[in-house]
Amino acid sequence: MLPQPLICVRDVEASSRWYQRLLDCRSGHGGNHYEQLISNGKLVMQLHCWDVAHHHGPIGDPNLAHGNGVLLWFEMDDFDAAAARAAELKAEIILPRHRNPPDDPGGGPNHWEIWLRDPDGYTVVLASAYGTADGTWKPTARGDTASL
Repeated sequence: MLPQPLICVRDVEASSRWYQRLLDCRSGHGGNHYEQLISNGKLVMQLHCWDVAHHHGPIGDPNLAHGNGVLLWFEMDDFDAAAARAAELKAEIILPRHRNPPDDPGGGPNHWEIWLRDPDGYTVVLASAYGTADGTWKPTARGDTASL
């Protein structure tokens, strides 16, 4: 299974440029109604214009809070470079770079995170891979999520 999140945005082309820069990905479709963002040959995200119904009808109501309770979460191969790109974009920072969890050196994902707001108000989280915050945490077994 591969997740392929789709969000509605005001300006597909502007959002595409923002996400391409932030995520170091490329356009896979292009256009002002719909976009596919591609990384390493895989679809990582879709953008859809609020005002275009296509064959499926409206996707959402632009008058409601965008993404309330949803985090667009991306594990980045090069977290530091991604954080630098977020700074270049002058992205609104919700939570600055921090370790998750903040005070448990032996448990949790032990990775770095930065929480941002995209141009449409969605929350975007950039994270390093599990175990990379200080290099000491290792999972007990492959697929074991009890300690996460």
